Amino acid sequence: MNKTELIAAIALKAGLTKVDAKKALDAFMETTTEVLKKNERLTLIGFGTFYTVMKEARQGINPQTKQKITIAAKKVGKFKFGAALNENIQ
Repeated sequence: MNKTELIAAIALKAGLTKVDAKKALDAFMETTTEVLKKNERLTLIGFGTFYTVMKEARQGINPQTKQKITIAAKKVGKFKFGAALNENIQ
């Protein structure tokens, strides 16, 4: 499912227009991004939790040259399924 299909599904299930569903989805994504930029967690009970973690710098290998390289530390986003969501997808 892509974003356009998700918007159509949200519109159908919520009884919204596709324009309103797109606005709601865009607002959710923007808000989630803002929360994660501040290193905060976003928890939706029964659905899951969005959060960030810092990955430490590490050694890697350039597959073309086989030389060792240093991969810089970076912040990455994660999602942990909530219990209800996890049960419903089984």
